Order: sequence, then structure tokens, then C-alpha cells
Amino acid sequence: MLRRLLLLAVVLIALLLVALGYVAETTAAFRFETASAVPPAPVAIVFGAGVRPDGRLSRMLADRVRGGVELYQAGRVTKLLMTGDNSRVDYDEVTAMKRYAVELGVPAEDVALDYAGFSTYESCYRARPIFGVTAAVLVTQRYHLPRAVYTCRQLGVAAVGLGTPDWDRYGERVMLPYTLREIVATLNALLQVHITHPPPTFLGEFEGL
Repeated sequence: MLRRLLLLAVVLIALLLVALGYVAETTAAFRFETASAVPPAPVAIVFGAGVRPDGRLSRMLADRVRGGVELYQAGRVTKLLMTGDNSRVDYDEVTAMKRYAVELGVPAEDVALDYAGFSTYESCYRARPIFGVTAAVLVTQRYHLPRAVYTCRQLGVAAVGLGTPDWDRYGERVMLPYTLREIVATLNALLQVHITHPPPTFLGEFEGL
């Protein structure tokens, strides 16, 4: 029994490594670390990452919004699509994201909001049927970018990505739990886009950008 358990553990670890390697390898050519290297696209999709009770963005989310603003100001994109969680009346990631982008100089009319981007998968799924997005630059931390780019491309959005700093900015104590969770999330993403194909929590009417 012990041998079987050990063998199972080895097999599971091997599957995890293969899955992570596959997603990283197939998205490598579409991921960039500077705004100047990113090819132009109509819109940048900025993923939510937590808002404090007072409405301030988490450090990671602020970095993502700044990355989107940098793309806009560099002329790489002409619109920003903020996607995140507004599942409760008292929690609204995307409005806080827009407010910060406007403070940084982006005109309010160039910032669209996806209030039902409850996960990476749902944000990518909704981008095309709700907002008409067929090509985009995804903005998120580097550790999350391979899964985001892979998911959006599998769901019909010709996505490239701008990776904002993570390990070099936040350190091991913060990044280790995020990275471990990302391993499981990547496996789940592969299941979603290739096997289960779950619909998003909400779709709704076409809004455009």
C-alpha cells in the first residue's frame, strides 16, 4: 500500500510538472515583460486581484492597473477592460480599478468594466461574446500570465500578455502560496478549456467597448 501511494504521488507530481511546462512553453512567445515589447492590440484586459474595505487596490492589483495604463500611454492599446469581482454590493473591484486608471490619466470613456469576471476563465470567456474582444493584451503578474494567456487563446481571443513584477517585488513569503495555488489552477484551466467547458456565471447582452 505504501509503495502504491508513493507511486501515485510521483505520478501526480509528474502530471503537474508536465501540465505547467506545457502551458508555459506554448505561451512563451506571447508573453512580454515590458510595454515597449508588446505588439499593439485594441484593448488591454486587466485582471482583478483584490480591493481593501476602504476601496484601495491591493499592491498586486495596483501594479496591474499601472501596467495597463503604461500600455495605453505608450499607444499599444486604445482601451482598457477592467475585469473582476462585483458579486456583492459592498465589493467592487472594477470600479476601483477604473478610478485608479483615471487618476493616472486615462480618459474615463476609454475604460470598460466587466463586473462578472469572477475568475481568469470567466474573464476570458466573457471577453468575446460580451465585449467583442478578439485580440487583447492581458495584464497580470508573471506567475499568473501563462495560464491567463493560454486560457484566453483557447477561448478565441488572440491574446498576448504583459507580466508585471512578482517574486522580485513581493518576495518568497508572499509569492510561494500564490505560486503553489497557481499549479492547481493551471490544471483546472486545462480541464475547463479542453474537457468540461463550463459556462460563466453570467453572460448577458452584448456591450462592446
